[in-house]
Amino acid sequence: MDFDSMHRYRTRMARVVATIAADPMAQHSLEALAAIAAFSPFHFHRLYRSLTGETIMDTLRHQRLALAALKLASQEGSVTEIALACGYESPQAFTRAFRQFSGQSPSAFRHKIFLMTQPSRLVDVMQPPPRPLNVPLVEQGALKLLGLRHEGPTSTIAHTHRRLHQLLGKRTEPVRYGICFGDPDQGTSFRYFAAVLRQAPDPLEGVLEPLDVPAGSYACHTVMGPYTQINASIAALYSTWLPYSSYEPDDRPLIECYRNQPHQVPQEALHTDLLIPVRPLR
Repeated sequence: MDFDSMHRYRTRMARVVATIAADPMAQHSLEALAAIAAFSPFHFHRLYRSLTGETIMDTLRHQRLALAALKLASQEGSVTEIALACGYESPQAFTRAFRQFSGQSPSAFRHKIFLMTQPSRLVDVMQPPPRPLNVPLVEQGALKLLGLRHEGPTSTIAHTHRRLHQLLGKRTEPVRYGICFGDPDQGTSFRYFAAVLRQAPDPLEGVLEPLDVPAGSYACHTVMGPYTQINASIAALYSTWLPYSSYEPDDRPLIECYRNQPHQVPQEALHTDLLIPVRPLR
């Protein structure tokens, strides 16, 4: 198998996903997207579906709902205004689609994110600090993993996890991982991998990249519900827990532990542990 060829295919498709994510409300024609990937338009959609695990329309719908989630979280207008801005003809149609996407209504999602991030808005140097989140520390052993490197914007990380699921085939993994090096806002220095534990021997050696994550202490926060909560949860940990915790980030990657999968349980039952590497404050 020519893995360099596969990487080139994925890189070309990542350009398409990045184009859609950059402007999900644009009218993206099949011919224009095929040209971005430099594939024949006659075969492009079949290739796209096989490499990403979804259709172009699925990607457009997911990206528009992700845009809606961002607008809801940042309190940009009413639910009706956001529904219309994201291409839905009525708030009812938007609510149905958003509930299927996130496991909750737009109003419930907005309220939950507001409560999660509100303490950081109340910080004032003249006032006592907010009560910190109750985040336990855990000792995580060294992890020997195989990872699929993410290509494209962070809003399309779900594509990389779907591709990993395809590569695994019938292989079952009790836990899957997201390994995050750096900050997404850092640009090219940011790296993200969808990963699984490495077997010995492992048939995916050569297909996926080996990753060795050292053992250490981690702050562990559990997210129950849709993956759209993860970024807000990480932001809340860094803003409302870490500064008051007597700990500082250590030089290890952040780990997302996916305890179950969307094809196994409904959105509201998804279980994700977020592990932030820490050491005692110097």
